[in-house]
Formats: sequence, structure tokens, C-alpha cells
Amino acid sequence: MNDRRTAAESAAAAVAVPEAVSALDGTGGGAARPGGRRAALAPVALVVAGGLSVQFGSAVAALLMPKAGALGVVTLRLAVAALVLLIVCRPRLRGHSRADWGTVLAFGVAMAGMNTLFYQALDRIPLGIAVTLEVLGPLALSVVVSRRLINVLWAGLAVGGVVLLGGGGFDRLDPVGAAYALGAGAMWAAYIIFSARTGRRFPQADGLALAMVVAAVLSLPLGIVESGSKLVVPSTLALGAAVAMLSSVLPYTLELMALRRLPAPTFAVMMSLEPAIAAAAGFLILDQALSTTDALAIALVIGASVGAVRSQVGGGRKG
Repeated sequence: MNDRRTAAESAAAAVAVPEAVSALDGTGGGAARPGGRRAALAPVALVVAGGLSVQFGSAVAALLMPKAGALGVVTLRLAVAALVLLIVCRPRLRGHSRADWGTVLAFGVAMAGMNTLFYQALDRIPLGIAVTLEVLGPLALSVVVSRRLINVLWAGLAVGGVVLLGGGGFDRLDPVGAAYALGAGAMWAAYIIFSARTGRRFPQADGLALAMVVAAVLSLPLGIVESGSKLVVPSTLALGAAVAMLSSVLPYTLELMALRRLPAPTFAVMMSLEPAIAAAAGFLILDQALSTTDALAIALVIGASVGAVRSQVGGGRKG
């Protein structure tokens, strides 16, 4: 049972959104229940809704950045999400070891770093491209963890997509923005590792709530320095709360519900579509049209992510 759960977790970790990894550890990614077609489609709809919520939340965050700055948006998102999760989860503070708290601290640092770097990237490059570059972090983690030769092929496909995005040189994208997105991907990989460890040490979503508090506390000084009193403007607070709900709280809930009825590998493959959803959100809300080359590059990274997950699932079954 433990071996099967580990294989499922590894598959989901390849491309799963960060929020889902804690949920996966808490639920075990149960198999889909038998039932009618409508029942089978319900968890799929929840996953799609969660992905739409995350990426359209990021688009709203991009609209908020001129008012609050990238660091201010990160602070508002993490602070509101931490407050909501504390109220909902009511995590127990006593009875945890020093190692437990160390894991939560590392989880929170990874979360803060991931969000800070991603929003810095979002301030400089289109949303769809930022998410495409960011997803390389979990993809690289999947390749390293699986240690299967076929995944080197998928990694090469992803690199081909990145080269296309850069058009032969990342100056077209803004090299600083591209570097921030790649850094966010590295922190995403760290997030996945510490999310899994936190899920094993804390019941339900308690560890996630506590780590969110750590991330919020770390981001607060940066947000205050950059934005100051702008953070307490009512309209800015309202948009910040919307970003937190769309990008954190609502996806957590939807994915928790979905993972109770959807196999983790299926979930992971669906999450590899995040760059495409992000590109759609950028186009509809931010008027960020992609060139044919950009669209092909995103398709290559999505294909690499799907291939890596499917090959990892195959490897898990053989074990």
C-alpha cells in the first residue's frame, strides 16, 4: 500500500500545482469511485475549475501590480490566504517535534520564495510564458526522481520549448523576467518536496495552514517596504483578497474534493495543462496574445510534462 501511494505521489509531483501536493498527502489520492458518467466527470470538472481559478487569479494579480507592486501583491495574497486557512483549519500548535516545525519552516520558505519570484516574473513577462518556464522546476524534479532514460527525452522536449520561447535569446522575453520564472520553478520543486514531508507530519491541512503563516510573515516586510500604505487602500485590499481566494483558498478546496475521487496520475496529467490555461487567462484578461512560435513552445512543454507523468506512472506500476 505504501509503495503504491509513493508512486502516485511521485507522479502527481511531476506537474501538480503546489496546493495539490499537500492535499494528496492528506488523502492518498484515492481511486475514482464507480458510478455513472456524471459522477466520473465531476472530479475532472473540479480540477479544471481549480486550474482556471489559479491562473485567472494570477491574471487579476497582474492587474493589481501597478497599484501595490509585485511584492505587495504577494504579501496580500499570502496574508489573506493564511488568515482564511487558520480560521478554517484551526491547526493544533502543541505536540509537534522540533523536526516537525523545521519542516513547516522550510515549507513556508519555499512557498514564500516561489510566490515572490513568480510575481516578479509576472511583472515582466506574459502570464502563459511565465507559467511555462515555472513548470520546468517540477518537470526537472520528476526526471531526477524517476531516474528513467525516457524522461531525459521529455526533458529535452521541454528544453526545446524553452529555446523556442526565447527565440534564440531570452532578451526577447526580458531575461530578468525569465530568470525569475525559472527561479520560481526551482522553488516550486522545493515546495513539492517539503509539502510531501509536511503532509506526512501534520494531519489534514494543518501543516499547510502553518506554512502559509510562515510565508506571509516572511513576505510582509518586503511588501511594506515596496508598497507601504498602498496595501491598506480599500480597493487594493479587495483585489488582494480576490487574488488570495482565486489563487489559493478556492483551488485548495476544489483539489481536495477532486483528489478524493480522482487517481493521482490522472490529476497530474491534467495539471500539465496549466501553461495553456495561463495563456488563455493572459489573453482574455490581460490582452497578452501569443505568437504561433510561443504557442508551439508551450505545447512542447505541456507534451513533455504529460509524457514525464505517464512514464513515471508506468515505472511505478512495474515496481
